[in-house]
Amino acid sequence: MLTFEECGEMLDDIVDEMPRELFRDLNGGVILLPQAKIHPAAVDNDLYILGEYRRDNLGKYIVIFFGSVLKIYGNLPKDKIKYHLTKIMHHEVRHHNEYLAGCEDLVIYDKQQINSYLKRKQGKSE
Repeated sequence: MLTFEECGEMLDDIVDEMPRELFRDLNGGVILLPQAKIHPAAVDNDLYILGEYRRDNLGKYIVIFFGSVLKIYGNLPKDKIKYHLTKIMHHEVRHHNEYLAGCEDLVIYDKQQINSYLKRKQGKSE
């Protein structure tokens, strides 16, 4: 099973493989937290937040939730987990760069994904 330390090393490698320009003004860096985080719209506590792009009094930074990654991908081989961590990191870095550009395409896409999830859940309960 993937450890917290191994996940941190994978994230470091992923960040090192990405162009530095993508991280401009990301003054808080990338933070790996041990917990799982359930999305507030989750119907059955089955919708996990894997990562977040945050802007607050601490600055601009990306948070990755190790517990959520384990809940969703923990049964996969480590190379597959790294693949998914790469996708998560690309997603959050895109949020950062879209914010800098004044664009909300990914925010809109994420909202559409949540709405699709909620429609699927409503369909199962009917």
